[in-house]
Amino acid sequence: MSHETNAAVAEIDSAETEIDSAEAEAIQSESAREEQTEPKPIAVEPGAPKDQPAEPVNQFAKVGLENNLTEGGVFRKMIMFALPFLASNLIQSFYNVADMLIVGNFSGPAAMSGVNIGGQVTFILTVVVIGLCVGATVLIGQYIGANNRKGLKDVTSTIITVLLLLGAGITIGVLFAIDPLLRLIRTPAESYAQSRSYLTVTVTGITFIFGYNALSAILRGMGDSKHPLWFVAAACVTNIILDLLFVAVFKWAAFGAALATVISQAMSVVLCVAFMKRHNFQFDFKLKSYRIDRRQLRLIFRIGLPTCVANTVTSLSFLFVTTIVNIVGGVVGSAAVGAVGKFNSFAFMPTQAMAASVSTMAAQNMGANRLDRAIHATVLGTLFSMAVTYMFFIMLRVRPEWAVTLFSREPDVIAAGVAYVNMFSYDLLVIPIIFNVVSLFVGGGHTVFAMVNNLLSSVLLRVPACYLFAVRFNMGMDGVGLGAPVASAGTLLVIIIFLMTGRWRINVLKDSAAAYETT
Repeated sequence: MSHETNAAVAEIDSAETEIDSAEAEAIQSESAREEQTEPKPIAVEPGAPKDQPAEPVNQFAKVGLENNLTEGGVFRKMIMFALPFLASNLIQSFYNVADMLIVGNFSGPAAMSGVNIGGQVTFILTVVVIGLCVGATVLIGQYIGANNRKGLKDVTSTIITVLLLLGAGITIGVLFAIDPLLRLIRTPAESYAQSRSYLTVTVTGITFIFGYNALSAILRGMGDSKHPLWFVAAACVTNIILDLLFVAVFKWAAFGAALATVISQAMSVVLCVAFMKRHNFQFDFKLKSYRIDRRQLRLIFRIGLPTCVANTVTSLSFLFVTTIVNIVGGVVGSAAVGAVGKFNSFAFMPTQAMAASVSTMAAQNMGANRLDRAIHATVLGTLFSMAVTYMFFIMLRVRPEWAVTLFSREPDVIAAGVAYVNMFSYDLLVIPIIFNVVSLFVGGGHTVFAMVNNLLSSVLLRVPACYLFAVRFNMGMDGVGLGAPVASAGTLLVIIIFLMTGRWRINVLKDSAAAYETT
């Protein structure tokens, strides 16, 4: 294991070095040609002396959308950024839990299983967007740290345009593949119809999910985690109201839960667009503004594609785990894992919020050549995440049934959930360290390492471990739960090795970002 891991790290280092050299050379030559032909726009304040050098226009600062994280107290900045993000995640978890909670109490285990299985597939599609959004967020953070306005403008229009096109393409493709996909993952017969209806509706509206993630990523990359909170809060309230109407009153089960999700996501996109237009955001959402800058697209894919691939493969591994659950636990096991997953989303939220703060802090400070602040933020974020997440671990060790009883009172579902939680809960001991340290790497552009590490964890460790313990060793749901901490332990080992190499200290994007003209 150690020899293979060192070889993988060496390959990452070599690949990143080659990419840096080729990318910087190409962008520098193209930027040089532009500088010879395009004059830089200069804004002069009214009444200023003609011979006084004019300062460049900072459109984002004028409208108050930018939050500079390279100055001030590190912990205070992190908390001020993380709290709205944490609140947003909390609300979004209520948003997601509402489907399972209301469906579980009004429609039974078959509908719960349908929401869980259909939601797993939808999540795989969503992480494609999340991965690309990571590329945009890191670029935006680094451009702000380097005061690079041209790159900031170009990356914004590029990511919005690309995700709209991608959303349309994925919708068409998946609608034709729903039945083969559900059969492939061994969907239980009792929940097949519910899974199909949930997945059909959510895939039809996936462009709205893509749009919200893209716009939120842009705002968070600029250091604004407050306004996405209000958008998701409005969507959550709408989702709960519609869930109660469609599921509890109209008895539409999984179909109603999916419809409520799509409508509420669409509303959040509309609110976000209206806010940005009202504050004179650089991208005005008019047809002429939808364009793709090839250089920025290369950088977005260079940073975001590894994360996208890693997230997609990781999500596929969860789908394989779902298949194993369907084999050893049937519809009861599927419902139990779905319930536990919703509970765990709350346990992971503090870590996710701090990791997002670390990533943005690292991106901006590494863009400003402040590695010390990036490291300081990572240490504080890790300690804070451990303190909070470990309380959830203690809670689950004392009363594991709490992770299930909120969603279902069925004795079989509770028993399956407790067996799963008894082993899965140990994952909470490692996750805070992994999330925050990897966020530091991502902030410096080391998404290739993050990709390889995730692939090693999910493909080579978690799925085989779950199958080995659950099926071969006949441990059932206990074995499925044990796969997660085993995979995380392997992930942590690789992270420690990469830390020891010192390669993480290099800002992968420094040369490329510097090549862009700063206006």
